[in-house]
Amino acid sequence: MPAALDAIIAELRDADRQERIELLIDFAKNLPPLPASLEARKDAEHRVEECQSPVYLFVDMIGDRVALYADAPIEAPTVRGFVSLVLEGLNGSTPEDVFKAPADLVDQCGLTEVLGMLRVRGLSGVLRRIKREVARAAVAQHGSTST
Repeated sequence: MPAALDAIIAELRDADRQERIELLIDFAKNLPPLPASLEARKDAEHRVEECQSPVYLFVDMIGDRVALYADAPIEAPTVRGFVSLVLEGLNGSTPEDVFKAPADLVDQCGLTEVLGMLRVRGLSGVLRRIKREVARAAVAQHGSTST
């Protein structure tokens, strides 16, 4: 697992319930805006269907590193915060490291205690989608990938 993601998990896990919410809100404020070229491509193909809030995800490979871009509404700060922390934790990683991100990331961050079940399912869908898109991008770039 990427060291950056491991550090984020540890920070959230060590925080109490209220601090976790505050950390998510901080992450939400730090989600970088989509580049203009991607803003124009927000469509059903890039939307994470599992999320009730409209979350759009874009994956690219720069050399052998993953570049992630996403958009989530300001009106959904917990979703936006989770998307931001995943991007911060995984951006610049190798595909292999992205695949090592735990499937139960939401739980490992201690967020199942803070968020409702529908929200947890949606956030888990964000990570699954990232892994799926990274696999596609790696295959497109190298012809194969190890998952």
